[in-house]
Amino acid sequence: MRSALEEVKKNIRRARQNSVNAAAGEVMLLAVSKTQPIERIREAYSYGQKVFAENRVQELVEKYQELPALSWHLIGHLQTNKVKFIADKIDMLHSLDSLNLAGELQKRLSAICRVLPVLIQVNIAEEESKSGIKPEEVADFLDAMADFPYLKVQGLMTIGPFSSEAEEMRPIFRELRLILQREQKRRLPHAELNHLSMGMSNDYTVAVEEGATMVRVGSCIFGARKTL
Repeated sequence: MRSALEEVKKNIRRARQNSVNAAAGEVMLLAVSKTQPIERIREAYSYGQKVFAENRVQELVEKYQELPALSWHLIGHLQTNKVKFIADKIDMLHSLDSLNLAGELQKRLSAICRVLPVLIQVNIAEEESKSGIKPEEVADFLDAMADFPYLKVQGLMTIGPFSSEAEEMRPIFRELRLILQREQKRRLPHAELNHLSMGMSNDYTVAVEEGATMVRVGSCIFGARKTL
């Protein structure tokens, strides 16, 4: 695993040299540990990986109980009835996709006096199978986030359509970057908008070239995913 981690980091560094956002800070590597056993996560941590991401609330909670000192991000769809289980456990939510969810998060977070960094999920390709707001809804959604002070909006996230060709994802990533740049010009006081979470194992280098500040990589680090 050590060599796999180093290879991913090397590829990220190389992609940053060709990035439209080359002057920005380091790209955060999220190790997607979905279905991976605790021992494998500990191994990745021992090799210097600090941030881990999960798709499912139940799996995240179980792993958090074993490894509470790690930085955990939730990247999968979050139902409002499951907010109570993770409000105090994650360092960032990548998949904020409705005002109803924002309201439930606000309620739970205010009760524990905790501000949570969040990213708004945008369904660039407008696939019915994926969550996220439509690109044309981003501005209004960001305006509405002023009513949720316990949510710290830090940027946007997208999940591109599955493709074996990484280059096919470039227009998707580029569109998300252009949306972010458009919203940054409005200088909203309640939204920092510094981050783009996009790119996975099959296309993370293209995502970095298009300005990603966070990439979500699983199989390139851990190997083929196990079936639950």
